[in-house]
Amino acid sequence: MIEQAQSIGFDLDGVSIAAQAGESILKAAQRAGHDIPHLCYSDGLRADGNCRACVVEIEGERALAPSCCRQPTEGMVVYSNNDRARQSQALVLELLKADVGEAKFTGTSELDQWCDRLNVGPSRFASRNQPMADVSHPAITVNLEACIQCTRCLRACREEQANDVIGFAHRGAHAEIVFDLGDPMGESSCVGCGECVQACPTGALMPAGGVGLEQIDRKIDSVCPYCGVGCLLTYHVKDDRIRYVTGRDGPSNHGRLCVKGRYGFDYVNHPQRITTPLIRRDGVAKGLNDDFDPSEPLRMFREATWDEALDFAVDGLKRVLKEKGPSALAGFGSAKGSNEEAYLFQKLVRTGFGTNNVDHCTRLCHASSVAALLEGIGSGAVSNQVEDVANAEVIIVIGANPTNNHPVAATFMKNAARTNATLIVIDPRRTDLARHAHHFLQFKP
Repeated sequence: MIEQAQSIGFDLDGVSIAAQAGESILKAAQRAGHDIPHLCYSDGLRADGNCRACVVEIEGERALAPSCCRQPTEGMVVYSNNDRARQSQALVLELLKADVGEAKFTGTSELDQWCDRLNVGPSRFASRNQPMADVSHPAITVNLEACIQCTRCLRACREEQANDVIGFAHRGAHAEIVFDLGDPMGESSCVGCGECVQACPTGALMPAGGVGLEQIDRKIDSVCPYCGVGCLLTYHVKDDRIRYVTGRDGPSNHGRLCVKGRYGFDYVNHPQRITTPLIRRDGVAKGLNDDFDPSEPLRMFREATWDEALDFAVDGLKRVLKEKGPSALAGFGSAKGSNEEAYLFQKLVRTGFGTNNVDHCTRLCHASSVAALLEGIGSGAVSNQVEDVANAEVIIVIGANPTNNHPVAATFMKNAARTNATLIVIDPRRTDLARHAHHFLQFKP
């Protein structure tokens, strides 16, 4: 039987609360419903304690302490809203407000929100010389004018995604966030995962096109339509168009996304996307002929209602079934569908068509891995979440390129390789994951 982790009781603003083992004062306060200002702290990122907006007074100690990276002890007495703590918190916010200037790049700036809650007005301090905007990246706009150097973007890039693009250069008033060796973001080694954008609290890193200032009509929780990792995400929609995407906490991604999931949504409103059923015109042959033009599909097809198109398809399937029998029919499933949709599809083919001629594109992609899984563990299906590599001592990747094909899954492998696991990559190609491997075996195929 696993013993219950011992809780730590302490006093916060006159209220007795309990912290879990290893938990910070800030995290325990949040669970108990106490709000302490914070900017450099974010769930899922290592606590850094560099913004000092979350300082609290601890009875018996001379200096204020950052609550995001200070753990309570039994019987500790903490004040987060007395005069000393509040004055320090407000002064930190006022200094940061002087740094960022007047321009706004997001309607949800955490700095503005905390300034409003603590009644911090216009700053009395002089602003810094503001850097120029960097619009070199097609998906991300860099507005370092709004940067408070909280390093959340740096930790998201280097420690969460393990891409090692964002750094912190120089000292004092010259300190700044940089990409690679001070390159423009669009010319750096940035892979466009956008994790830095989601981590940024002030709008210094935002989706391109100024969409961060738009008033969103609705948010739609969904699942990424690309690879099989199954990342949860939220679409931010205005005027029935997706404006930007944020990661949502789920068992397979924990809020992380890759470039495809975060920015690959333009196909939804692509002019060549078919939104109305089409039926081939009489006398037009199938195939790539003179009438084929993706931008002008009505040269080969005519528009139809859903009822007409479904009846047309049903009549064609029935005709083949009657004339040539069930073996003449087959179904080929799509990896874009869910497991439930794949089940219904094969049920339609087997029961409705009366044939076992049903296949799926994943069988071709994963034929080798299915055979290896069957031989190794007795099942051709995935055995557990990729994040479970955090519990592994050794990780072997052979003949796979997860940083390209399943980037979010690869982040958990890179994280594990940097902490607890030995990563072995075996591949004729030197993939990006090999950079993180303890052993790379490059063989001739």
